[in-house]
Amino acid sequence: MLTAAGHPILQFGTSRFLQAHVDLFVSEATERGEALGGITVVQSTGNPASTLRTQALARAEGFDVIVRGLVDGWAVETRKTCHSVREALHAATDWPAVRERVRGPVQVIVSNTGDSGWVISPGDGPALLAETAVAPASFPAKLLVLLHDRWQAQPEAELTLLPCELVSRNGETLRNLVVALAHEWRCATVFIDWLQARPVWANSLVDRIVSEALEPVGAVAEPYALWAIEAQPRLQLPCRHPAIALTDDLARHERLKLLLLNLGHTLLAEWWMAGARPADMTVLQAMQDPALRGPLEAAWQQEVLPVFDVLGQGDEARAYLVGLRDRLLNPFLAHRLADIAQNHDMKKARRLMPVVDLAQQHAPGLQQPHLSAALAT
Repeated sequence: MLTAAGHPILQFGTSRFLQAHVDLFVSEATERGEALGGITVVQSTGNPASTLRTQALARAEGFDVIVRGLVDGWAVETRKTCHSVREALHAATDWPAVRERVRGPVQVIVSNTGDSGWVISPGDGPALLAETAVAPASFPAKLLVLLHDRWQAQPEAELTLLPCELVSRNGETLRNLVVALAHEWRCATVFIDWLQARPVWANSLVDRIVSEALEPVGAVAEPYALWAIEAQPRLQLPCRHPAIALTDDLARHERLKLLLLNLGHTLLAEWWMAGARPADMTVLQAMQDPALRGPLEAAWQQEVLPVFDVLGQGDEARAYLVGLRDRLLNPFLAHRLADIAQNHDMKKARRLMPVVDLAQQHAPGLQQPHLSAALAT
């Protein structure tokens, strides 16, 4: 049984995804005595909708996650009550409390700050390291301040950072971003050395479609869930859970999700935005529209799967695609293309460009007209 005093998990983000993934995993594991402990959630934006969620997240009665979908061809629907969130703070108003948590019991920091969440704010600077300073605007700067506090308070204590943002090698990427910021702020060399060596920056991949929010808090999600985490020494997990997979080859999981599921979502959003289609069109409706399904299948078959073939992952990709079609055709999820289309240009760069780059490296001459056209707009 895993135990810890206080709330050992600090979570940046209040999204419906985190509610139906990390928060639900920890809640289910807690019932089995297999979680580190409770979660302190931190809202890091000024979004009014996020503020309402923050106010409701830590209610004693918890919040509901409805799981709907097909499992082995059978329709399932379950309502689960999540009790893992014990405290909810707002970075703008509760920053001293957030800093105190990191000086103390926190063992794992989880984040999902959105597609633009790692952009550095030009207003963030070294003065924010001061004890009385306000919260930095950007997440990397917030993290730098918190890790500086941790280094001063208990530099030998174990700490794992588990970013859930859909960025390849996300732990390493976030570490490099924070270390570069520490150099820019002219932090002490001994702290920068600690920053690179002592905290565990875990690379991970999350995979679950969470299509709807419940009000004021809660979510609707599909049954399928995966949290693939790259194994490394001193790694601490927030919980043990059947959907958490420790792996020595995270890249295989990343390619399947990014270049099939996420690429498919982004292509559908691209074509939805370009055509005169209903504003509330869902993925299911798009998959039932031959004018959208046809080009998507062509892109998968002719532009993406050949790349998996040359990488030696073709059979695995085709098997993943069979299950993926069932997920996208889930009749119970209202996954709106308008939601997928948020931060669309950034998503195209992250989801389409990698398969084009891989084709240029490993399959020169492969024609990718659908991907090239989408990237050109």
